[in-house]
Amino acid sequence: MRLLRGPVGIDRPDDADVPSDEHSDHSADRADTPADGGRQSGRPPAETRSRQEYDADLRAAAGIERTEPAERAEPGARSKAAEPAENGQQAKPRASWEERAEQFRWMWSEYKRRWPPEERPQVDRSKDPPGSWRGESNEFIDSAVNHKLEEQCDRIVDREQKIISPRLREVESQDPDRKLVGFEERLKDRDRIKEKLYDDIDFLRRSPSEAISLLPDAIRYTFQYDEARYATGVRTDIVRLKEQGFELEKLKNYWSDDQYKGINSQWIEPGTGQRFEVQFHTRISFEAKQITHGAYERLRTHRADALEELVLEAYQKKVTAEVPIPRDAVNIPDYPEAKQNAR
Repeated sequence: MRLLRGPVGIDRPDDADVPSDEHSDHSADRADTPADGGRQSGRPPAETRSRQEYDADLRAAAGIERTEPAERAEPGARSKAAEPAENGQQAKPRASWEERAEQFRWMWSEYKRRWPPEERPQVDRSKDPPGSWRGESNEFIDSAVNHKLEEQCDRIVDREQKIISPRLREVESQDPDRKLVGFEERLKDRDRIKEKLYDDIDFLRRSPSEAISLLPDAIRYTFQYDEARYATGVRTDIVRLKEQGFELEKLKNYWSDDQYKGINSQWIEPGTGQRFEVQFHTRISFEAKQITHGAYERLRTHRADALEELVLEAYQKKVTAEVPIPRDAVNIPDYPEAKQNAR
């Protein structure tokens, strides 16, 4: 299954539970392709460099050193913020997350003042056949295919309401010390589904049902934990989800990443084959995802120039570096685990 790949090269999922920013552009994330079968899109080419190559290029261009993430201190260890300064004076206490988050929101408002949203002409749908669909980046789906996609979206809603969400609520009820957050946004918007599936339908020659069956996050959930119980809670909830009959297809641990902190997993409900996503966050990592969502969306669209990309990249790193890493979180293994090179 495919995760959305942003220009910084990390497999960060497309965020359905975060309000969209006015700078957001909902174009799909692949390179534009010559006209075929009614396709009309002016999207710029997709990023081809790996995450490592992209980060190296950005740091070389801007002279930026790699930002180290904030670690939780071991019991008994002295905080750097508490150590005396060189002149013998007590160092200034480290600002709280709430103070830093407020600063990050101010920084984002300053970014939008420097790079205000571009005014784009409204998409002309006046001559489109009845029942067809046209996206904000001028993607076009004819009436017959769009009707089939709507039927598939109806099936997704039915499966979510009758099968998947009740089981997720049952898992949630087994531990009062953590909760599902963003539950009201668990279903991806239909226009966004069609944008993400557009290339598959037109150029990979998948049927609408095949294309939509591979979409990992048409339904998505987020569990939020206290930092102290995060690693234990995630491991326990993975077992509980399996006990509900769900099959784990993929799990990716991003706690060592410098652009995004958290764990993302993809599951299958075997009776229907419906895929869905579960993210595992702390309160701060979830808030950091919300704070950086506008930057991520802007980078995802490939519409920023080189200078703006550098600013957005640095902003994401600065916010992410302030997210405390829960004890033992980095040791939760990916699934399937990466194979070690044979010696």
